[in-house]
Parts: sequence; C-alpha cells; structure tokens
Amino acid sequence: MATTAIELDGVSKRFLLGERLGGYVTLREVLASAVRRRRGDEPDPDELWALRDISFDVGAGETLGVIGPNGAGKTTLLKILSRITEPTLGVSRTRGRAGALLDVGTGFHPELTGHENIYLNAAILGMSRKDVRRRYDEIVEFSGLERFLDTPIKRYSWGMYLRLAFAVAAHVEPEIVIVDEVLAVGDARFREKCLGKMSEFGREGRTVVFVSHDLGSITQVCRRAVWLDGGRVQADGPSEEIVQRYVRGAVGALAHADFEPDPTKGVQILHAAVTDDDGAPLHAPERGRPLTLAVRFAVREPLPLVDVALSVRDRRGITVVDEVWGADTGSTLSVDDVPAEFEARVTLPPLLPAGDFVLGVWIGSSYDTFLEAEALRFRVWPRADDPADLVERDRLVHPDVTWSLVRSPS
Repeated sequence: MATTAIELDGVSKRFLLGERLGGYVTLREVLASAVRRRRGDEPDPDELWALRDISFDVGAGETLGVIGPNGAGKTTLLKILSRITEPTLGVSRTRGRAGALLDVGTGFHPELTGHENIYLNAAILGMSRKDVRRRYDEIVEFSGLERFLDTPIKRYSWGMYLRLAFAVAAHVEPEIVIVDEVLAVGDARFREKCLGKMSEFGREGRTVVFVSHDLGSITQVCRRAVWLDGGRVQADGPSEEIVQRYVRGAVGALAHADFEPDPTKGVQILHAAVTDDDGAPLHAPERGRPLTLAVRFAVREPLPLVDVALSVRDRRGITVVDEVWGADTGSTLSVDDVPAEFEARVTLPPLLPAGDFVLGVWIGSSYDTFLEAEALRFRVWPRADDPADLVERDRLVHPDVTWSLVRSPS
C-alpha cells in the first residue's frame, strides 16, 4: 500500500501589509505600536491571504508540479512544506526528511573559495563531511566550475554562484525534494542537467514537489500537476491536462498586458503584446497571418553582454518558438547607462496553428539569468474563410501548404 509523503488539510497563510513590526522587535516597540493603533495614529495593517484552504496529498515517490501566474501563492506553499514558515490556518504534514531547493546558496560565505563553500553549504543542508567527500567530484562536475573552485565566491557572477549552490543542493539525499524555479539558473545546457536531476529524483523513488513557469519542464518531469491562482487550487490532475487548462484559462483576454513599474527590480517587463507589422495590437490574431511578439522592458542596473529570448509554448507546454537576440543574431548588448527601456520584437511567419499559447521572456547571459517570466497568454483564432480551420487537430505548426493527389499510371 502506497504511503502518503505530504498532507495538506485546509492550509491558509495570511500576511499583514504595512505592518511596522517586522523581524526582531522589542517589547517597547510592541507596546508603542499598540498605543498608536488605539489612538488611531497607526492604521491596522491590510491582510493578504497568500493561500486559502489548500488541501491535497502527495504520495511517496510521486512527482508533483505546481503551476500558476506570479503571485499565485506557489512559493508560499513551498515554504510551508519546507517548514520555513507556518500556516495561519490548517495543517501541513510531511513524512520523511525534506530538502528544499528554494533560496539556493543560503549559507555561502563570500570570502571563502568555491571549494570551501561546498563543504560549508553541504553541512548546513545536513550532509556529513564523509558524504561530501564521497560526492565531491559529482558536485564539481555537475556545476561545471572546476576552474574557479580556488577563487573566493565574492568574485563569482550571480549565475556562477547559483550553479554551485544548486550543484550542492542537488546532491543532498532527502526523501522529499522541494524545488522552486531552479531551472532559471544558467544556460540551456545547464538547465537540461537540472531537468535530468529532477527526473533522476523521481526514478530513485523520492517525492518531488516542483514549481516552474516552464510548462514544458512540468509535463516532462511531473505526471501530476496542481494549478494555483489567487492562493487557491484551481485544478489538480495529470500534468498535460492541467497545463492545457491553465493555458486555455486566458481565452477571451486581449493579446496584450501591462505591468506596474517596480523600481526595486533591476530588470522588469513593462508591456507585452501580439501586434501587426505596424505595431498595432492584434486583439484576435488569426491563423495564417504573420504576427509580431513585442516586449518592452526596463533595466535599472548596469548589465554586461545581455541576451534577450522570446519563446512561445503551446497548451501542452511544448516550446514551439524560441528565438534569442544576441546568440542568434551575433549582436551584443551592454547596458551601462541606466535606467533605460528597451523593446524587443520578433515577427513570426504564419506557422502557429489555431489554439492557446504562452509568450515567455528570458533576459540574461551565458552565466546569469536576470529575468525569466511568463509575459502573456494569447489565442490564435481560426480563419473564418478556411473550412480546414474548423477541424481541431493536434499539431505544433499549421503552415499553408499546397496539396497534389493524382493517380499514377498503372
């Protein structure tokens, strides 16, 4: 009989917005705040329920994907599972030792070398020195940073730092593995190594809970998925089915999106749209016509050698288009004069079939990821004048083709 590794029963999590009493506080500060509120000098903080009544189980050895838009409550859920924070209401239970790949690199010391930080970080994550020695070569090979192990990590780029941190964390051996967006680390080759490691966890019979905006990774690694939105479970079931429902959830929405500027973010998407050649938004893009993907973003800190990638994934999470400015064009962008705004545009030939799609944006370099996000969900509509479009078929592309069928002489 299969055992249950994770149980969530009515879990809710509340945060107080605008509360002055954050972190470590003294008794004097608590009493002073209570007096100010009683006099009306300090308003009561607003409530934000990041999670509402979450209930589901995860079986031992099961691999569960968690999807949803930014702010859906995914990271809060994982922090509750990892015992980093406690639920406000409800009960969360885990059976077995849990290892979390959330804020990878916690506990690294900038003055120590990469070699020294491997031992330090592994000890913090619960590995014995004997286990670290046994797996040291695997960790180093996985990170791809052999040349830099004698260098203090304060000289590492952010991407190198995260690669080493993930390499250490991935070789800890807990029964339950909790993973949050670590595939944003590094280049495509390193991401494939990360995905392979996630699959390896599943084959070893460990329980995996995996959050990612990369819907293709979810369907590749996980057999089951939970869709969160607004802090609530919208759907739970086979990963391919849930991903399709998630992408289709944007049906009827206009094919553009605006984002509120946030000065605290070094790189941020401001606007995303599907447009025509002249830049006018296409509210109902039709199959058989070219369309342009346009993304405007802000850069608020100096960035060397930046690449920008725009991708399109279908309702199953399969990447249909993945174009990279820089690596593909042979161009380079170095942003020294900040703040600055840029607009990236890619015009696609009429290849997309009718259906629902996700526009993804990645901004980074060979070692660093500065931004990776789902910018827009949009629908390509069937052409009203083409009877073939009325037949829904399972295909990645739908070009206009010319048929010929003739009977050959006997």
